[in-house]
Amino acid sequence: MGRYRNAMKLTLDADPRVNLFRSYANGEVRVGEQILRSSCIVMADALDASWPPRSVEELSAAHLEAIFRLQPQLVLLGTGATQRFPAAAIRGAFAQRRIGLEVMDLGAACRTFNLLVQEGRRVAAAVLLA
Repeated sequence: MGRYRNAMKLTLDADPRVNLFRSYANGEVRVGEQILRSSCIVMADALDASWPPRSVEELSAAHLEAIFRLQPQLVLLGTGATQRFPAAAIRGAFAQRRIGLEVMDLGAACRTFNLLVQEGRRVAAAVLLA
């Protein structure tokens, strides 16, 4: 214990009013104290825990309106255990609105979201959970 007495904390103390991912597993994420087992959209100041699509294949332009209403600068699309890219029309809808889109596996999306939120970026994580 003695050698850790003066150790520096590697994570920032998080404001409990800010949504951050606390953990993730196959089919679920923990945002703050909430465990979510369905697809969701997470921003620092907003949470949509009932986003309908369950997979990249189910993702349609209509599903994107819930994201666009939040006016993020960047969207991290978490596609589950592996990175799977959405159709060109979906990617084009983001480009047309000048909103960045990064497609990642679930873990990378959660970790990247937390870092960008702590930097003060207006980022959304759109997490697909089957």
